[in-house]
Amino acid sequence: MTIEQIFKDKTIKAKAKVATIGQWLVAGELPLDELLAYAENQKAADKATCIESVEYATKTAPGIADETLLAFVTKSLKDEEPRVKWESAKVIANIAKQFPAQLAPSIKHLLANAENDGTVVRWATATALAEILKLKTEANAKLLPAVEKLCDKEEDNGVKKKYQDGIKKAKK
Repeated sequence: MTIEQIFKDKTIKAKAKVATIGQWLVAGELPLDELLAYAENQKAADKATCIESVEYATKTAPGIADETLLAFVTKSLKDEEPRVKWESAKVIANIAKQFPAQLAPSIKHLLANAENDGTVVRWATATALAEILKLKTEANAKLLPAVEKLCDKEEDNGVKKKYQDGIKKAKK
């Protein structure tokens, strides 16, 4: 079965698509660059499902990530579709520790999404920013005060908790 066939088969539920494609990525049966090329030309919902598959895969096998993936999800943070934004942020949270010196563009777009109206976008963004803070890189000089401000004005407790966790670990 190919990526196209999975997306065309309406009997396969979204979560099953994510799991199948994610397992292909982990097993090396589907090259990451092939999935990203496919995702690039899809409507928002299918693009988000592709990114969610990458999030599924990088949760257990972050080593499959490369700089092309980081660039793709960083660019996707600017997408109009909220689900594309939050799935991209979750991928960054999974792979940030592999690219500590290359996160400046991601940080810039994550900080912009931290002001998003959508709680899930803000939660995923907070998750990614917290993971970046935990790396204790030079970026923390500017990032830590920015995240502290975001945390202070955040009203959702789930989002606030993500920020607090990152701040606490960054200060240890």
